[in-house]
Amino acid sequence: MRLLFFLMCLHGLSLQAQSFKAGAALRKITPDPLLPVSGGIGTPKPAQQKQGDLYIRALVLERGNTRVAIVSVDNLGWPSVLGNKSRALIKGIPPENVLIGATHTHSGPDAYGFPDASGKAYADLAYLDRCVKDMADAVNEAVRNLKPATLKIAVGEAKGKIAYNYYADQLYDPRCGVIQAIGQDGKPIATLVNYAIHPEIIGSGRGILSPDLCGPLYDRIEAKAGGMAIFINSAQGGMVTADNRREGGKEANDWAECARIGELLADEALRIVADAPVQTSPALYCAMRKVSFPVESEIMQYIIRNSPLGYEMTNKQVSAQVNLLNIGSAQVLTIPGEALPNIGFYLKRNMRTRHPFLFGLTNDAFGYMLTKVDFSSFKRYEYISRTSLGEQTAEIYMNEVLKWISESPEPISLK
Repeated sequence: MRLLFFLMCLHGLSLQAQSFKAGAALRKITPDPLLPVSGGIGTPKPAQQKQGDLYIRALVLERGNTRVAIVSVDNLGWPSVLGNKSRALIKGIPPENVLIGATHTHSGPDAYGFPDASGKAYADLAYLDRCVKDMADAVNEAVRNLKPATLKIAVGEAKGKIAYNYYADQLYDPRCGVIQAIGQDGKPIATLVNYAIHPEIIGSGRGILSPDLCGPLYDRIEAKAGGMAIFINSAQGGMVTADNRREGGKEANDWAECARIGELLADEALRIVADAPVQTSPALYCAMRKVSFPVESEIMQYIIRNSPLGYEMTNKQVSAQVNLLNIGSAQVLTIPGEALPNIGFYLKRNMRTRHPFLFGLTNDAFGYMLTKVDFSSFKRYEYISRTSLGEQTAEIYMNEVLKWISESPEPISLK
């Protein structure tokens, strides 16, 4: 009897060690005083006011010995040279298991250190250093907040006037992926929304610092569902943007339109996940590979060489961290840039799940990623071709990750 009791205790401890947990935390990173905002290559524009606040949001997942952090920052992009500094300050999570993505708001401070024609850059390095520490603090707090959880995961079409492709109206992915971690009290710990869209309703030229549509999205989800909301962009390159079109060729570019689109996307995300089955003991798998890319673009070479951030480039090549995750029934693939939507469709079609997630602008943000047949082939693609690393970027990426997916464990299958 004593042996049986001992074995039962060991079994209970084993189940407890393997239980799924989730924790979340955030940090406000709105600069005070305000800093100039950046919507891309060029000199940042002065900001005289703010609408909404900028945040770093961290979701940590754990099962057994596997722990993963998913981090989102309200910025145009977040280079690995900054992300790696945060990883070095994060405790209890392997650096390769820390995924750092940017929402891609066009109304945040310059995090790239874009140099002008004279080589001068205008990024506020002290502010970026504070963000590096705040990011690590948020993840470390999320680890402390870990508690038993279940998951609801769903992917469905987000309906309504949310996004469109500026270059070709219907060439965008309307699917919205949602991962919701739920505590033992039945209340959400965090709701992650994965959708392809440029948060550029306000833009960088109006003197306004803002999270754009992501701010109202956060507020709506947190008010209606509770917990913390987190947004991770998807394959939104070339040029999937917010559908703020009005009659007569005009566009709405104010905070009211940010609220309309952000709240609509939030409502659709909550609708999509509402009836998803609860996954009580979801598996968690995380793998990382480094992928190297040639830097063929002279513009990108110039930025990398002249930015004060200290990018690494060897023999005109850069490398990026790429992650593959299985979270319950979801499979997640990170993209170190702005992949065009046709690349997103192709990747999702070849992922081994009914719940595919693409985390764009994650772990790095090396410009646009377009296939070699699209590269410099159309007048519409002139700008995005110039601000891509080169013709082979997407080809190298797709070849690497599709082979990797075929060799990796499949997510669980829900009937």
